[in-house]
Amino acid sequence: MTTPHPVRLLITDARLLHPENGEMTDASWLEVADGRIAALGTGRPPAAPQDVPVLAAGGATVMPGLVDAHVHILLTTFDRTESESWSPGYATVRALREAERMLRRGFTTVRDVGGADHGMARAIDEGLALGPRLIHGGKALSQTGGHGDVRPLGDDTTPCCQGHPSFARIADGADAVRTAARDEFRKGAAHLKMLISGGVASPHDEVSAVQYSDDEIRAAVTEAENHNRYVTVHAYHPRGVNRALRAGVRCVEHGNLLDDDTIRLLLEHDAYLVPTLVTYDQMARFGKHAGMPEQSYRKIAEVHEAGLTALERAHRAGVNLVFGSDLLGPLQSAQLEEFTLRAQVQPPADILRAATTTAARLLRMEGEIGTLAVGACADLLVVDGNPLDDIRVLTRPEQHLRHVIKAGTVI
Repeated sequence: MTTPHPVRLLITDARLLHPENGEMTDASWLEVADGRIAALGTGRPPAAPQDVPVLAAGGATVMPGLVDAHVHILLTTFDRTESESWSPGYATVRALREAERMLRRGFTTVRDVGGADHGMARAIDEGLALGPRLIHGGKALSQTGGHGDVRPLGDDTTPCCQGHPSFARIADGADAVRTAARDEFRKGAAHLKMLISGGVASPHDEVSAVQYSDDEIRAAVTEAENHNRYVTVHAYHPRGVNRALRAGVRCVEHGNLLDDDTIRLLLEHDAYLVPTLVTYDQMARFGKHAGMPEQSYRKIAEVHEAGLTALERAHRAGVNLVFGSDLLGPLQSAQLEEFTLRAQVQPPADILRAATTTAARLLRMEGEIGTLAVGACADLLVVDGNPLDDIRVLTRPEQHLRHVIKAGTVI
């Protein structure tokens, strides 16, 4: 559990890592007050009153907490038969337990893009459960027969109500999309996710399949803009990705098969790309053992190797890149391995920005998270080693992660 929320905290003898510019300071201090960064500097720290806790870092690195912008805390198993028998309460408890594990790996903020709801976020905010700051989008929108329609082929029933906790809801036609979007925003969604292509985990569609029409996508974008929110899309193939970008979506999840037009459109619209390399790596290695259906497992090859190439192309072009993992079920323990995979084509400083400052911009939380700026939330990591020299410092928390601090509270 956590220690009682301190009114103040002083961290001394630290090296401060600023991801904005990739710089590290020596012999520094940082002061926290009421959950936010109150002051910082180099040299001798200010004298701490007797009742202020002091955390002596001993030369360790203090950096902003990490952001994972593509998680599904609700999806804790590959076994749909099992999960369909779960009550909402049981599914929620499992989800919140997974959220706690993410926090203990160093992720102080996560964006859930299908499944988490306002109740889970509230439980964490009120301290009823331990977890990262949860930015949720409610249920993703899927067309009939799309990535989010997981009904068995022999099931001819019409989806009704869709009130049970789940990854997605079905909405067909522009009017139904508007209604579904308004409903998710009514329930506190910070963004709306549309599933506009097939996927690996969905058993009955092709990865390259185009889902949703231009009119349906534009309807969702309009509703999001009216609510001061944005649309992000699940898509691999440029046939889907490029249509979505032209329709005004702000963010693309995956994008493994992107082309030159995709790069141009991402830059032209100042949009964001959230690659998720680790999920394909883990599914290729352990998917069958974890219970992944054979029909899904066969699709991994279509996107696995292409993902790294797409990341490298987007990086070289200067696309807004954000850290995401997209791991499901028992594979979620590999969350930090996304850093290792990206390091094959990106320098550590750029990877760190994807998991801090760029992620904060996507979440519209600039100056709040992903930074050590005065006034920002005191979401901090204390780690042995320098991630700018070796990103593996972040992938081995059992060796390097001394403390996770969320809103000034030491976990």
